[in-house]
Amino acid sequence: MAALTPPVCDFNWPATGFSLPATDGKDYALGDIAGSKGTLIMFICNHCPFVLAILDRMIRDATDLRTMGVGVAAICSNDPVAYPSDNFENMARTARDHAFPFPYLHDADQSVARAYNAVCTPDFFGFDAALGLQYRGQLDASRVQPAPPAARRDLYEAMKQVAETGHGPREQIPSMGCSIKWAA
Repeated sequence: MAALTPPVCDFNWPATGFSLPATDGKDYALGDIAGSKGTLIMFICNHCPFVLAILDRMIRDATDLRTMGVGVAAICSNDPVAYPSDNFENMARTARDHAFPFPYLHDADQSVARAYNAVCTPDFFGFDAALGLQYRGQLDASRVQPAPPAARRDLYEAMKQVAETGHGPREQIPSMGCSIKWAA
């Protein structure tokens, strides 16, 4: 397993609109997810060891950010044929078993991942209230193993700053994870 890192934040890059089905049976557009103080779009999947290492922290941070007016959604774009653990039924099980406090969306044709130039799971896109990109970094220092409990909450701190000031931190450490599993 070779780990990938996404490119650095392209500040003010505009979020691309979408409408995707979620594991709760609804369809969500970007406007449905957008928060009054910012929006966080997370590309994840069910099987990636990098995602599994941060899942509890990701849920904690998403919950905390939502109380600040940051809208949150996760998207799975992996090829569900080659990777059945990432199919819609398993996405629904993951969301239910972990009580996701945000919509978990299925990007079956991978068009949203391509529009966002998502590279890996996890890949975090933190937008300001006007949907300009302000953060594309790591959740914390976790990799395949969770970081120590007292590790800096990079994503949370960055999005808190975005919610309060409209601007993300200039210094960002890229996320790291498994490649998006593209369909052939």
